[in-house]
Amino acid sequence: MSPTPAVLFVCVSNRGKSVMAQALTRKMAGAAISASSAGTAAAIGGHVNELSAQVLAEVGAEVNDHHPRQLTDDLMRAADIIVVLGSSAEVAAPDGVVVEVWDTDEPSQRGIDGIDRMRVIRDDIAARVAGLTTRLTAS
Repeated sequence: MSPTPAVLFVCVSNRGKSVMAQALTRKMAGAAISASSAGTAAAIGGHVNELSAQVLAEVGAEVNDHHPRQLTDDLMRAADIIVVLGSSAEVAAPDGVVVEVWDTDEPSQRGIDGIDRMRVIRDDIAARVAGLTTRLTAS
């Protein structure tokens, strides 16, 4: 692993969960981890999910400059770790690339929707990012 671990967060659209993980990692780890994100079916030309951006702003994480991008082999090869968020995104990583799958909370299955849903998802991802940050930056 490189001195500054490179983590690539992946979801389907690169508009919600992977963007949240990227922004939360940048907020928590600063320059200690290089965080990026992509989607398996990215909404090219799209924008970050509005509610995702709103709940990130509530905790001081910004995504205003993010534009969804498509997952590529080059992006995967540049990462030390690929973290797939949720069960919908399927990733066939190149040989030698470490992949973790985070089965993130889906509050809509319990009738929680809208901004409350996004806060639950944000908090679940934040807890996982905190653990990853600790693991990758421990010396």
